[in-house]
Amino acid sequence: MSFAKRLAQLRMAKGLSLQQVADKVGISKAHVWNLEKGQADNPSMELVLKFAELFRVPIADLVGENPDAEDHEPEMVAMFRDLKKLEPRDRDIIRGLMEQLNQKSKKDPD
Repeated sequence: MSFAKRLAQLRMAKGLSLQQVADKVGISKAHVWNLEKGQADNPSMELVLKFAELFRVPIADLVGENPDAEDHEPEMVAMFRDLKKLEPRDRDIIRGLMEQLNQKSKKDPD
């Protein structure tokens, strides 16, 4: 799940308005709106931390980097666990393969 969608989901689950969230983290209502709509790029780490503290979630969950999160497919979680067991050299090989696949998909989208 994207940061934008997760942010909106967490805000609604807490029953907070855009203005309430903005006031609690010290930004404008418009900035919260833009973040939720994916129209604002790369919030600062300080801001991400404020959101994580406000919603009482790990930063990894907020930014979609937690492989144990409920919205991840079991196969992806298993692959991540397998990856963690590999030696650093082997993880570097996998990282290189992933970079090549990502570059290929950017050049040749289906």
